[in-house]
Amino acid sequence: MGEGPQDTRCGEAELRDVPSSDPSPGPVIRVLVVDDHQTLADLLAVALDGQATLTCVGHAGTAAEGLRLVDELQPDVVLMDVSLPDFDGITATELLRASHPDVRVVILTARTEPALVGRAMAAGASGFLTKDGALNEVLHSLNIAHSGATTVPAHLLHGLLAAPAAESPAAASAALTDREYQVLRLMAEGLDVRMMARSLGISPHTCRGYVKSVLNKLDTHSQLEAVAVATRRGLLRPSDAA
Repeated sequence: MGEGPQDTRCGEAELRDVPSSDPSPGPVIRVLVVDDHQTLADLLAVALDGQATLTCVGHAGTAAEGLRLVDELQPDVVLMDVSLPDFDGITATELLRASHPDVRVVILTARTEPALVGRAMAAGASGFLTKDGALNEVLHSLNIAHSGATTVPAHLLHGLLAAPAAESPAAASAALTDREYQVLRLMAEGLDVRMMARSLGISPHTCRGYVKSVLNKLDTHSQLEAVAVATRRGLLRPSDAA
């Protein structure tokens, strides 16, 4: 696995027995698969091309090649493995999000450590899935990521919430305003900025400002990480995290 030249073309075999994850019409989401297991990548490509809302635009077997193909192919979402031959997919996610902030990343890995989930969310990933899960979960998560929301299976999220975390004194003493608490609770429900803004009756631009303020006060880098930290501090109940 991972040896020899990498094929950047998607598999062309017909998909038979994988139902559409989202049958409603809409724009086709362009997906780049970054995984050094060629067989798995080919199967994912076939599954993606069998969906009404998804298509595979290419495959990379290394993190470096994945970053290059993002420039070349302009995908909407990248399906990223963690264990890659050159450097890990979470580092690649951080680099990708810094250079292409509009491109979403969904991590697909065999590893399930809570610390890894936290790193992925801090790097800007929009989802974290395990390779032993259902294919439809992967396909659905790609649609969810493209919409701006985040997907993490409940058992992984609970592990992240339970994991110990060091807190800086400044972050521990930071107080949220009433509006910031409202935004935080909506984050815990899994809403994106547009949905939060609609719920609060404010503009998306104003809502982004509140989200940024919450992240800064909790010393976090993503909405999911903010929910995890807030839950550990008692600002949210675990049942608030959708």
